[in-house]
Amino acid sequence: MIQLIPIGTIHTPFKETRGMPIQPAGAKGVEGTVEVLPELADGLKDLDGFSHAILLYHFHQCFGYQLRVTPFLDKEERGVFATRAPKRPNPIGLSVVEVTGVESNIIHVKNIDILDGTPLLDIKPYVPKFDTPEFSRTGWLERTQENTPETRADERFK
Repeated sequence: MIQLIPIGTIHTPFKETRGMPIQPAGAKGVEGTVEVLPELADGLKDLDGFSHAILLYHFHQCFGYQLRVTPFLDKEERGVFATRAPKRPNPIGLSVVEVTGVESNIIHVKNIDILDGTPLLDIKPYVPKFDTPEFSRTGWLERTQENTPETRADERFK
């Protein structure tokens, strides 16, 4: 049995999913905070030396899942594992955000696309040499990924 316990809470201006940006690319300039449990604050040492961090979180407002979904950036049904749809067998989200400061147990971030009150599972520093492959393909998103900044969430994954 795997048991994950949240290490904190993500705070953003987004109080409901409808109308939210669907990726950090659509949340340019949006500020938020990541509140880590006080007893884990020492683990934030040196994070302020990184420009970006990877947040792993629980899609706490998604229940159930579908193996085939129609993603926000497409009209065609796709396999859930070929999308970033929130309704998945393990509802875990991932966002790369800009770190603008760290104070005690609070991380100040920008370009955040996450629902307010979302449980935080983990934080990892973003390292381009580790996290950006030299060559990559983006499958069906090749045609639509440029639409990400203006695409907003609707009710399809409620």
